[in-house]
Amino acid sequence: MGGGTPKQYLQIDDQPILRHTVQAFLLAKQIAHTYVVVSAEDGYVDAALSGMENVSILRFGGATRRDTVSNGLAALAAQLSVDDWVLVHDAARPGLTPALITHLIQQVGEHAVGGLLALPVVDTVKRVVAGRVETIARDGLWLAQTPQMFRYLILSDALAAASEVTDEASAIEAAGLIPLLVEGHACNLKVTLPADLALAQRYLSGSMG
Repeated sequence: MGGGTPKQYLQIDDQPILRHTVQAFLLAKQIAHTYVVVSAEDGYVDAALSGMENVSILRFGGATRRDTVSNGLAALAAQLSVDDWVLVHDAARPGLTPALITHLIQQVGEHAVGGLLALPVVDTVKRVVAGRVETIARDGLWLAQTPQMFRYLILSDALAAASEVTDEASAIEAAGLIPLLVEGHACNLKVTLPADLALAQRYLSGSMG
């Protein structure tokens, strides 16, 4: 999609996607500090975040999302208490807004476990098995977004115990805990395909509600 450039460094309105993403956290008053976890070989991040205050780069990225988050949490062990809230966000979701961050924090409140932004499924869902198409009941189905917000120790322990998970909430669920689902917004899409990039640009420009 970007000719070899990682998607989080593709440009929207002359700024890298990552910079748009981080800016939402810098504008959210409840956020104490923002950490960006990247691989040791990342040659883009310094320029992408140049001049931004209250942001630290942690070069402890792993082979998977789970590894990267675990490594980042381990690197912060001396700075965080066991009950501190941690919000984990996809770098490639530039449509996140400070209002959505605030909404998540307010809804989670003092929840014993934590929660995440998500969207209820509204379209008819199909599944293909061995060439056969079947319809899946969408009642109760949600699409997980980020940020995903959990207490430091709960998340660290859950990730340590779960090796095959696709997001933080999956690790929490594997630990027998129930995260809170907080309704997000379509603007908080993950840029994966070229069409996503154009759609994210429209949201950021304010041409879509």
